[in-house]
Amino acid sequence: MNRDAWQARLRQLPAWDELLLAESGLPGPRGNLELMAAVAAEGDEATFHRYAAIDAMAAPTNTPGEFLACCGVLGLGRLLAEGREDLLPGLRDHASDVRWRVREAVAMALQTLGDTDMERLLRVARDWSTGMPLEQRAAAAAVCEPRLLRRADDARATIAILDAITATIPARAERRDVGFLALRKGLGYAWSVAAAALPAEGLPAMDRWLASRDDDIRWIMRQNLGKARLVRADAAWVQRARVALDS
Repeated sequence: MNRDAWQARLRQLPAWDELLLAESGLPGPRGNLELMAAVAAEGDEATFHRYAAIDAMAAPTNTPGEFLACCGVLGLGRLLAEGREDLLPGLRDHASDVRWRVREAVAMALQTLGDTDMERLLRVARDWSTGMPLEQRAAAAAVCEPRLLRRADDARATIAILDAITATIPARAERRDVGFLALRKGLGYAWSVAAAALPAEGLPAMDRWLASRDDDIRWIMRQNLGKARLVRADAAWVQRARVALDS
């Protein structure tokens, strides 16, 4: 079912937990994103906080209970977009959840803010970009969404955020922990999204990082060069960049 159909069904139920657990799609490779969006649209603050408070001990990764936590986090993003700035610290805490789906729900929650006020999202992303690796990852994932980067100014600001995050990598001593690896993976696609949105400025920014001798930065750049969106933006540049990276 699509989101609208799920919303109609939710409106008919006095309690949602049983339905959400049964229709979560977990365990499995993909949670029920349409149902998650419906919960975020229809739920109230108390429900969102109750779901978001379900931690990894109560609901480990890839279990139906994790889906409830994701629904709560995404719902808090809707309230944030409606003006509830006081919810930001809690969302920032969830950005460091051990469960990757909950972390992704944080990025989606921030994107809900970006849909209504991109400047506010950019302010949040700049703030989080100075934080811990999983907070940086959430900032990058939130702003690097093609639908949010239709304006040149927004793409330009996003490139600057990625630049600032990438610049922190050489000083990182611990490169094998979960937070850093998640950040590295996120940057492995984020740069291509931002650069494709504004090639005239994004590709030169990537050029500077292609010259880095840091192994993780080179891995990040190599991953981005393999993205079709970047090839569509400038296939000749991608070919030259691949040669430069391998030389």
